[in-house]
This record gives sequence, structure tokens and C-alpha cells, in this order.
Amino acid sequence: MFDPAYFASAVLNVQVHDGQRRWLEQSVRRENVLVTGNRWGKSFISAVKAIHHALYRPRLLKYDSSGRYRIAVASITLDQARITFNHIVRLVRQSHILEPLVVSLLQTPYPYIEFGNGATVEARSTQNRGEYLLGNDYDLFIFDEVAFETSPEYVVEEVIQMRLADREGRLDLVSTPNGKNWLYRRVREILEGNRPGYVQSGDSRENEYISKEFLAERVTCFTERRVRQNIMGEFVDAGGEILKGAYIDAALAGIADYPPDRLSSLTGIRFISGWDLARKETATVGITVGIIDGKAVIVELERMKQFDWQVVLERIKLRQQRFPGQLVIDATGLGDVIAEQLREYQPYCFIFTQSSKAELLTNVELFHARKEIVYQRWELPDGTGKTWSLEDELRSARWDDNNRCDALMALGLALWLLRKRSSIVPQPRVGRV
Repeated sequence: MFDPAYFASAVLNVQVHDGQRRWLEQSVRRENVLVTGNRWGKSFISAVKAIHHALYRPRLLKYDSSGRYRIAVASITLDQARITFNHIVRLVRQSHILEPLVVSLLQTPYPYIEFGNGATVEARSTQNRGEYLLGNDYDLFIFDEVAFETSPEYVVEEVIQMRLADREGRLDLVSTPNGKNWLYRRVREILEGNRPGYVQSGDSRENEYISKEFLAERVTCFTERRVRQNIMGEFVDAGGEILKGAYIDAALAGIADYPPDRLSSLTGIRFISGWDLARKETATVGITVGIIDGKAVIVELERMKQFDWQVVLERIKLRQQRFPGQLVIDATGLGDVIAEQLREYQPYCFIFTQSSKAELLTNVELFHARKEIVYQRWELPDGTGKTWSLEDELRSARWDDNNRCDALMALGLALWLLRKRSSIVPQPRVGRV
């Protein structure tokens, strides 16, 4: 009976398809990721797994003496989390074996069901950066539609993971793809062996219990991108990105040809440093590229938030001493004052307008399209317990939403003096400055 697929059939009176069976059998790691097309049955199979875990409480025996076993099915809104919870209630109620085991079923302040063995399942929201989860502890946490969470790094790492620490709990990240965002990166880390875990993908057509005719019609009507994302469950660009995911992948892969020992041994390199200066809640970012083999390789990146301007000036001067070369400064607003104090380096002053910003970003796009830009996965601290990632910023930057993309602007400034004026360029696509 410990076989969860057999449990679904014998106790819950439901049949699972082959993909769902594989998920029940193999999603036993500390972290498990399920990414599928719509109507594959993610919420349903999460409910089956939650019920099975509630009855059998699979965990190390040293944690089993307390009798407590807590499961959370959560999502970006409580309404979304209720979908899985309602599946749980329906499956339990239709089973003559399980219904007598229910001790309590509540709907306020949040949906909650308790079984006679002390196990509980509750539906929760991750809104307000997981604020309502703080102070709790769980053995199994199922996060549905995580790809649509607005602060996934913080919610997963700082909130959810610590709710599982008491008893070495298990985390399931379940979602339909939503562009090449944080979840895409998470999946790739696991598949590349940089993070332990289990990953499974699924095509909507695996689900033999939904209309094949309807799906065939959708495949015919959908664009290729929508088919790949919503039916095949693949990570594709969401549309509107400044940089295609494939461009960023190529730039990251290219760094393999420029290991640190090679970079340190090269001489006669042309360096250009671009500095985007902070405004209110944004960050000051400085990026230096070295021109090697006809490619712009990011050799240094610094990101500062709420630093005194004098400190910023000193950092820029130190960078120029370490990487002598051309300097491009964001001279918009008070930036011209900074540029004046750096006149010994003869900085090129760039003023952001709607038109100039469009040209700057288009030039960054062109460097990526031509595979003339290379960088590593720069990650830096970003406040208490937070991490900032260059890759994440570049993947999330959109033509109509990029006002907080300071590193992207700094990169654009560093590449500005390398632009090829004679090249045919695409029409700029910027909504606002």
C-alpha cells in the first residue's frame, strides 16, 4: 500500500496517467520540480501526493516521535492554493476508507484538514513575500505555480526552506512555465548537477483523461511559443524581453573559453568601463569589459546601493587604476557633477533620454545577437539574506519595463563606444524612460 500509484487506485478510487505515476514514484528528493503544460494534472497529482504523505508520514524515524506531520499546499494566492486543497477534500470524501479518518475540516482562517494520526494539510498563500508562512514548520511543502511568484528567490530560500529545516522536510515546486525566469534557472541548476533534486517535465497530451480533439485544435490555433509553453511545458521566452533567452545562454556558455588564468595572462587588452549611477532606490553599477578575440568579456562588475557619492567616486577611480581604459558615465541629472570630478579620466558622458536609451539597449541586443558578448554568472549580496544575479536581471528586462535594470544600463554604457554605426539595427522598442 506504500506504493502511491496503487494507493491512488485502491484507496482514492482514481487512476493516474503514466507521467503522474512517474512523479509519485520519483519525486522523493529534498527538492522536486514539476514543470508541465496546462491540464496535465499538476494540482490533482499534488493532492494525491499530499494525502498519501498525510497517511504514511514518510520521513526519518527520529522526527516521527512527535506525532506531528504538517503539509502545506501553497500558491501565489489563496484561491490558487484552494484548487489543490479542494482536490484533497474531494478525494478524501469519496473514499469510504479515508473519510472516517478526518478529525477536522475548517475553511477559516485558511483551509485546513486534520487526520486521526495527527497529520494536517493546510492551504496557504505566499503573498507579501511569504509573510503569512513565518513562524510555521512543515514536513512537505507543495508550491503551486511558483513560476508566477514575484519574489521567488526570497520566498523559497528565505521563507519556505527554513519552514522545512526542523524535520528535513521536502519541497515540491510545481508550475506551468512562465518565460525563462527564476524557475528556469532552478531547473537548469538541478539538471546540470549544481543543486541536488529531481526534475520532471510533462506534455499536456500525456493526460489521457482530457479531450485529445480539443488539444489538437489548440495546437493548430496556438502560436509556436504558446504550444511549447502551454501544451509542451517548455521554457520559452515570454515575449517582450530585450534579450532572448538563447542570447543570454550563448553569452554564459562563451565564458568557458575565457577562464580566469587566461584572462590574467593576457596583455594589451582594451578596457571600457560603464557606470550607471543610482537614483533613489536603484543601485549604482559599474561594469568593465575587455575586448578579447573581438568579443566584449565582462571582467569586473560592482553593484552598490545607498553608498555615499564620495565612496562611489573612489570606487570608480580604483577601477580605472586597475583597468586603465575608456570610461563612460551616466551623466543624467546629477551625474554631470560626478563626471566633472572624474575629468582626469576624460569620461564620455551619456545622457539618458527616451531616444538614447532605446539606441543603447538596441546596441546591447545586437552584441548578444552577434555573439560578441561573454560573461559569467555574476551573483552579489543584495541586502540581508538576498542575492542579486546579473543573469536574472538580464532575463527579466523587458522593452516596456526596465527602469530598475541598473546592470543592464551599465553594460549598455560599457558597450556604447563599440557600437557599429554602419550596421543595420532593429527599430528601438522602449515604452518609457
